[in-house]
Amino acid sequence: MLLEGKKALVTGGSRGIGREIVLAFLREGASVWYVDIAEGDSLAEYTEIASANGAKAAFKECNVASEESVGAAIGEILSESDGLDILVNNAGITRDNLLFRMSAQEWNDVLSVNLTSVFLISKLVLRQMAKQRSGSVINVASIVGIIGNGGQTNYSASKAGLIGFTKSASREVAARNVRVNAVAPGFINTKMTQALNEEQQKALTQRIPMGRIGEPEEVAKVILFLASDLASYLTGQVIQITGGLGM
Repeated sequence: MLLEGKKALVTGGSRGIGREIVLAFLREGASVWYVDIAEGDSLAEYTEIASANGAKAAFKECNVASEESVGAAIGEILSESDGLDILVNNAGITRDNLLFRMSAQEWNDVLSVNLTSVFLISKLVLRQMAKQRSGSVINVASIVGIIGNGGQTNYSASKAGLIGFTKSASREVAARNVRVNAVAPGFINTKMTQALNEEQQKALTQRIPMGRIGEPEEVAKVILFLASDLASYLTGQVIQITGGLGM
């Protein structure tokens, strides 16, 4: 198993892409702590898979936009795990609107969850990884942080900021054998794309060279690679998972 004996933290691990990341890690032998604003319906399944692989699955309630909540949850996880090997900053929200209609609240909400949370969590976890001289951090950005998207100035800005954060943080900790990379998914089959009507989905797929929307497990597989020792000489990179959209 690729992650046997490893200990991982996944934010936003209750549903969507986060759920597939947790499942992929557990199946490869990692113990996983996941944080979210609610436990969701997956903990029993996670626990069963973890037990079958001699690992552990645990949930911690956390508002990743709150420094106090992050400090409490991450402190408990670092204590329980006796040190993490993998961090996936996956938590994210959208509050889409045209720029001239966007409220300050819509802007601040997205930046707080999508970007500031990564600063708050990574600051704590990277300190521990640097001390143990090993670790892998994967940040879930987005293709719109690279190419932009109308109606998503807040989301695009948060994901572009995450890419810059990834590149800078990777330079700070590389000498300590800690890797920091990012993935930039395109249009993925989640609740957001499922909410689109048939005509809108058709228009989306016409923009994608591979002619289809991606699946959450396809994102999870790339993150699994980055978390594993297969990517031991890879840091500061942003890997697009878009079916060719970003070419």
